[in-house]
Amino acid sequence: MANITLGGTPTFTNGSLPELGEKCPDFSLITKDLNTVHLKDFEGKKLVLNIFPSVDTGVCSAAARTFNEHASKYPDTVILCISRDLPFAQARFCSADGIEDVEVLSDFKTGKFGQDYGVEIESGAFAGLLARAVVVTDANHTVVYTELVPEIGQAPDFGSALKALS
Repeated sequence: MANITLGGTPTFTNGSLPELGEKCPDFSLITKDLNTVHLKDFEGKKLVLNIFPSVDTGVCSAAARTFNEHASKYPDTVILCISRDLPFAQARFCSADGIEDVEVLSDFKTGKFGQDYGVEIESGAFAGLLARAVVVTDANHTVVYTELVPEIGQAPDFGSALKALS
C-alpha cells in the first residue's frame, strides 16, 4: 500500500508499482474502439504507461497532451494513457484535444490493471479510480522507471520518464 494525497488529504493505494528490473504484469485493457489489448500486443516496443484518475480533470488531460506532443520523437515506443474512464469519454477527449500519437486505454471492465499495478485508490473522494503514476519499460517490458505521484493534483515528472527511454 502506498500513501498519496488528494488536495493534501491523505489517501492510499491498494499496493505498490512494479519494481525496477521486474517484468510488467500482463494486462487486459479496452481501447476507445471497444477492442481488448494485452501487454503482448506491444511486443518489441518500449512502453510508457501514463496512469491517471480521469481524462476529465485538468492535470490528467494536460499529462496526456504532453506525452502526445513527445510521442513522435520515440518511434520505438508506445505511450499508453490508462484510466478507468469509459472508452466513450476517452474517444471524446482524444477527438476534442487532437490526441493522436498516444493510445488511450480503459480499465473500466474489471479494474484488474489497477489492482495488479498497485495503483487502485482505496479511500477518499477518488476511491476506485487509478492513482497518477508512470511506468516505463524497455522493449522486453522490463520496468526501467516508475513514479507514483505523491499528490494526485500534481503532474508527473515528464522529463525523467522520457529520459528513461534512452
